[in-house]
Amino acid sequence: MFPRVSWRALLAGMLLAVGLVTAQRALALTPEEAGAIAAGDSDARIAALAQAVGRADAALVPFLQALLADEVKVAGGRAFVVQGDKVTLAGSGLAAPLPEGAEDVINNNRMRRELESALASLALLSTERAKRAAAVAELKSAPADPAKLPVLERAFEDETDATLKAELGRIVAAASIAAPEKARRLAAAKALAASGEPVTRALLSERLGKESDPEVKAAVAAALDAVESRLAWGERLGVLFSGVSLGSILMLVALGLAVTYGLMGVINMAHGELMMIGAYATYVVQNLFRTHAPGAFEAYLVVAIPVSFLVAAAVGALLERTVIHWLYGRPLETLLATWGISLILMQTVRTVFGAQNVAVENPGWLSGGIAVLPNLVLPYNRIAIIVFAALVLAGMALLIARTRLGLFVRGVTQNRRMAACVGVPTARVDTYAFALGAGIAGLAGCALSQLGNVGPDLGQSYIVDSFMVVVLGGVGQLAGTVYAGLGLGIVNKLLEGWQGAVLAKIMVLLLIVAFIQKRPQGIFALKGRSAEA
Repeated sequence: MFPRVSWRALLAGMLLAVGLVTAQRALALTPEEAGAIAAGDSDARIAALAQAVGRADAALVPFLQALLADEVKVAGGRAFVVQGDKVTLAGSGLAAPLPEGAEDVINNNRMRRELESALASLALLSTERAKRAAAVAELKSAPADPAKLPVLERAFEDETDATLKAELGRIVAAASIAAPEKARRLAAAKALAASGEPVTRALLSERLGKESDPEVKAAVAAALDAVESRLAWGERLGVLFSGVSLGSILMLVALGLAVTYGLMGVINMAHGELMMIGAYATYVVQNLFRTHAPGAFEAYLVVAIPVSFLVAAAVGALLERTVIHWLYGRPLETLLATWGISLILMQTVRTVFGAQNVAVENPGWLSGGIAVLPNLVLPYNRIAIIVFAALVLAGMALLIARTRLGLFVRGVTQNRRMAACVGVPTARVDTYAFALGAGIAGLAGCALSQLGNVGPDLGQSYIVDSFMVVVLGGVGQLAGTVYAGLGLGIVNKLLEGWQGAVLAKIMVLLLIVAFIQKRPQGIFALKGRSAEA
């Protein structure tokens, strides 16, 4: 026998089933809504899209994907998804014939951004963390939209991952800052005060100009001050890192000049062109790897470093034996001769490689950077240059202090005649030292090739700065070159942020002139037994 069922219970069950079906239909995407999203002007389409996204309807995802893939046509206010031979009436899931005269949906850039943002919002409800994380990252970079608050709040409530939940909280606050309710805007301002994102600063700045309520405006202003204070640390650290990076480059460029100028008193105006030769040697090695060993292209820089040193050193040794060797003790003639050599080298490079700049590609392991703070990214190529400059400096210090050549160089620097009397081959030491300085210039060119394009005028941008580093640090003093290079780099970047690049250069030059007036020997004076020391 069947159990007796009360007619009241039966009626209640039927009403519940009808209510569930009605609610499901109310939440489902309808053909009319799909047509409104696909056809009409952009504002109307975006409003219809926001309304559908607010319900977080799962059927909306494939339809939006079809819109982005240009697989939707419209006719009679209805949208039809056309995928190969299959035609479906959007919002019903049923196959339908494509009406005659159906037109393609045209999505401008604004509409595509809205569609992609809507898909990202719906992806927040995915069961896969990777998809939710990707959606959060995309929404963080998109403009805040109050119309997406329902799906954002639902995703925030359902999120179980603590990191994603915190980021979603900031996204919800960013969308709530323009909500019509005053209480919601106040809460959003307080929540956004804990953010350290540059996009939050822009959002609060925009909202501050639009807000009319005094209490909310004060809360937004307080939040903006807190965010700017937090971002200021990233900007200060960014200036410091830029200064250290520039200082490392100046130090690397000036190291070779410190050897030649400190040892032989040669004002080598072709030092920048020796650096340019190292950069072009790197370019040639890159092209050889790309042509003959594409599979090992990532390692081309490892080969380019010794090649750039050897090529620049060979050119330097040739110049010393053929020209500079005959001009020792005549600084003015040496200056003019090396200036003429620099012009010859530049024109030779223009003849061989062309007058246009050439591109040197960073290997994959030097691309990208480390995101230390939301507004501070340390590029790998600049980090590598800082490390490379430190290694070159350490190698130079060991060479000068621990090797026979270094002993000869120190002896000739302090007293050339006495060194010659005890059997030091001063002429050969001059050649070796000049080749060493030229080779270090080549290493500097190899490093600079990783920061930008390489051209015939590359060396002209650094020759004056490198001379200033050598003079400021003390002629022939490696420690002075390090202090002066890093100091000038940091001071230059600080002044650039205050007065601009041109005035910063002028102010640095004036500071150096004032310093040399007070201390002509530089930061570190050369010590010896002479009466002048």
